Amino acid sequence: MITARTIDELRDTIAGSCVTIGNFDGVHVGHQRLLALTCAKARKRGLVSVVVTFDPHPMTVLMGQKAPPFLTTTGQRLALIEKHGPNVSLVLEFTRQMAALEPEEFVRRYLVEGLNLRELVIGYDYAMGKGRKGNFDLLSRLGQQYGFGVERLDPVIMGGAVVSSTRIRDLVQSGNVWDARPLLGRFFEVQGRVVDGKKRGAAMLGFPTANLAYSGVLLPKPGVYAVWALLDGEVLPAVANVGDNPTFGDTGLTLEVHIMDFARSIYGQTLGVQFVQRLRSERKFESIDALKARIGEDVHLGRVILASSEAQVRPGPQNVDEAD
Repeated sequence: MITARTIDELRDTIAGSCVTIGNFDGVHVGHQRLLALTCAKARKRGLVSVVVTFDPHPMTVLMGQKAPPFLTTTGQRLALIEKHGPNVSLVLEFTRQMAALEPEEFVRRYLVEGLNLRELVIGYDYAMGKGRKGNFDLLSRLGQQYGFGVERLDPVIMGGAVVSSTRIRDLVQSGNVWDARPLLGRFFEVQGRVVDGKKRGAAMLGFPTANLAYSGVLLPKPGVYAVWALLDGEVLPAVANVGDNPTFGDTGLTLEVHIMDFARSIYGQTLGVQFVQRLRSERKFESIDALKARIGEDVHLGRVILASSEAQVRPGPQNVDEAD
């Protein structure tokens, strides 16, 4: 997948494109259906499949500090998008100036003149441009003017409700990571670099932990979780603690991971943490021995959960020719 950061990088290089556009936070199953259809339509018509997205997320610019934490970083988002097979990702810098663009101007400048748009695929509730006026009806009229088709997908319904980034975010924030899995098509994952911690895991508790430096993404509700640790292509059973270690009087939210039966030094490496199931809430223990005993129980329960068939990491996404 080619990744471009400005439209000028692609101008005059694409003879015809099939485009989908959106924020794609989490790249959930609804997003995946958009990507699959876009790629299938492009292959069928001999077009270049293009995903247009934004960095930073528009809510960061429009809402400032009130913006919610997001399910994925830009890097994660692009890596997940790439797995679904588009030829090109155009990552446009989102600014207040871009937010003020009329939808007609955005379509003309970026999609028609920049990408030679022939087909546009949008979600059921998509709207672009100033005042979100660029809805399906307006885009269809612009399609007639500029000679491109517009297809709008129906919402994906699971459990009686629409799959959305907001719904998944609510599940993760409440600790229901297991219920978020079918909506994402995978376990919710946080990535971070392994950094020095308080040096208590192995020396004091007998359970060495990797402390992750993470930024800009959502963490699940504080507590202890059965997780998969992803390291250089390995998928390793682990338990993770999200919290501030009240037994030791610490402050500030941390993410610590104990990888089972693992003794290698991984400082400085990137670790992915896929949250499978919440085991318990975080609490203050009356003694170090009581904490050690409970961690031992957590590890045992984590082993049992991760050994189940339902908890296995699924293979990579498949490209489905939904348009054929």
